[in-house]
Amino acid sequence: MKTLITLSSCLLVAAPPVCEAKPRPYVGHKTTAVSSPAPPASEVRVAMEAARVRPAAEAFANANQVYAYADNALFQVYTSVGKVTDIVLQPGERLVGAGPVAAGDTARWIIGDTESGTGDRKQVHILIKPTLSTLSTNLVVNTDRRTYHIELTALRDTYMACVSWRYPQDELLAVQRRAERIAVQAPLVAGIDPEALEFGYRIDGARVPWRPVRAFDDGHKVFIELPADIGKTDLPPLFLVGGDGKAELVNYRIAGKFLIVDRLFSVAELKLGDRTTQKTVQIKRVGIAKS
Repeated sequence: MKTLITLSSCLLVAAPPVCEAKPRPYVGHKTTAVSSPAPPASEVRVAMEAARVRPAAEAFANANQVYAYADNALFQVYTSVGKVTDIVLQPGERLVGAGPVAAGDTARWIIGDTESGTGDRKQVHILIKPTLSTLSTNLVVNTDRRTYHIELTALRDTYMACVSWRYPQDELLAVQRRAERIAVQAPLVAGIDPEALEFGYRIDGARVPWRPVRAFDDGHKVFIELPADIGKTDLPPLFLVGGDGKAELVNYRIAGKFLIVDRLFSVAELKLGDRTTQKTVQIKRVGIAKS
């Protein structure tokens, strides 16, 4: 006998649903928001403002604003339409490199340079003129001694006629050198009797950087005083000239700005250079001239 199985007699059982695993937060866990860094522009603004150096009433010498130079400071210079502002560099300082004076806006600012003085006293002047009263730009000046960073602002009714600098580092160095010279000269001064000094010497000859200022003796030695900045030049040999006109090379000692000859003489000559370029300065004893 065959058994008939119908679908209606079968039960279909569905598989249980699969649950997605969800992580549980740890007890006490807190979510901290990550703060975004400050925009670089704000950091730059803060640094630039800290570097700015503005005019001060006590730093004016007549119409000249004298800033104290500092590396990488931003010196503020105020200009006006129809006026020239004169930026004056240190005596002896020279512009160097290709394009030593560079401005951010060369179309609306008139910028030129000129010089005054001669030799070691020659000075560079940078002349500034704006064409509008609402302008601002920056200026970079490269010299053989330093770099100046300047911010230029054009105002309607106010301008700075002249701007220059003093140089604290140079001033400190000058004080140190002066102290060194005094220390070197101290034994010299301590060993001299002022009452015994004889200043009856005449200086003749070439106008050269090493030309002596004066000469004197203490009855035993001759002291030849050279210019204060003699350290920048070569020193010439000294020759004593006898009654027969013959020159004898003689040694001397150096103490500060003095050449010390350990004997008296009537005529001596300092000579420097070859036969075609030789320069001579004569030191001659001419009589008694007490201090």
